[in-house]
Amino acid sequence: MAVTLTTAARNAACNAVVDLIDAGAGAGTLIFQTSGDVEVATCTFSDPAFGAAATGVATASAITDDSSATGGTTTKARFKDSDANEVLACSVGTSGSDINMTSVIIAATEVVSVTSLTVTQPAS
Repeated sequence: MAVTLTTAARNAACNAVVDLIDAGAGAGTLIFQTSGDVEVATCTFSDPAFGAAATGVATASAITDDSSATGGTTTKARFKDSDANEVLACSVGTSGSDINMTSVIIAATEVVSVTSLTVTQPAS
């Protein structure tokens, strides 16, 4: 028999993770990077970054655009608290990735926006 989390456990686990983004004195960040860990763009979370999880899914509050991206080809993203401690890492692509973008090629000074973002704690 596989381990299955109850809805309450899924919510608690999801909230525990996303609440780490709020650690430190300010808002956390979502940093888009190249495969070689070079920053392409940085968007800033609200503080708090996410609302309370429901059915294991936490939805991000408003995320501030990066109005002048460094530029490059992004393949991954890192969620960090305001003290630059990494909380989550994920893949970035145009489809089938953790974060899907219209294009992974970001021009220097381009505006990068995140219109919606969720973190999900599966039941098993």
